[in-house]
Amino acid sequence: MTTILVTGGTGVLGRLVTERLRAEGHEVRVLSRHAQPYAVDLVAGGGGLDAAVAGVDAIVHCATTPRGGDERAAAHLIAAARRAGVGHLVYISIVGVDRVPLGYYRTKLAVERLVEESGLGWTILRATQFHDLLVLLFQGLAKPPVMLLPAGVRDQPVAATEVADRLAELAVGAPAGRVDDMGGPEILTFPELAHAYLAATGRRRRLLSVPLFGKAYRGFRAGGHLTPGRAVGKGTFEEYLAERFGRRKGR
Repeated sequence: MTTILVTGGTGVLGRLVTERLRAEGHEVRVLSRHAQPYAVDLVAGGGGLDAAVAGVDAIVHCATTPRGGDERAAAHLIAAARRAGVGHLVYISIVGVDRVPLGYYRTKLAVERLVEESGLGWTILRATQFHDLLVLLFQGLAKPPVMLLPAGVRDQPVAATEVADRLAELAVGAPAGRVDDMGGPEILTFPELAHAYLAATGRRRRLLSVPLFGKAYRGFRAGGHLTPGRAVGKGTFEEYLAERFGRRKGR
């Protein structure tokens, strides 16, 4: 039996990774700010972190926040993993962190570099955006009567459950370096995605595509966050919506 620490283990992805690893019979420690007995603030570091990593065979690092601090968190985790002699660090990143100059993406890329230079055995998986994130975005955009969408941008959403399956597989294997990216099965325009969301939730909104500005927007328009050659996901966005909201069409 393998002992694995999952950081961010109470989040959307970390919880799924934890469930899969436990279902396979592995001992899993969940690390987050409020999850006992391994309640640790990785950004602050300090108390409890050494105890959390002591004796583990691998770490799956899912903890992240767009509010900042990911680099400090990774540095604290890596230092503790070195002290404990952990053999394998698995990190989940995002497709396009080296092509889209978005602040959060730059931070994810910097964490990749820390992992690669850590001296630990490591594996990095990049995935496209999760279905859940698009729903969260559209929930906000659908509040006014007109949904304003970024013009010319497409997306390739992937099921978080499938990414969790892949991470669990990687965690129990040998360090593999940068593995193949993982993208969803379809690349769709934002209007196509928004129409699917509105149909699934029974809402009516006018859609208006608006051109934006800046290097990050140009990176998204150019498809820097897409991986058409690695469209390995199976579950589509519409299937996810049907499961989450029920089938409203035809009602």
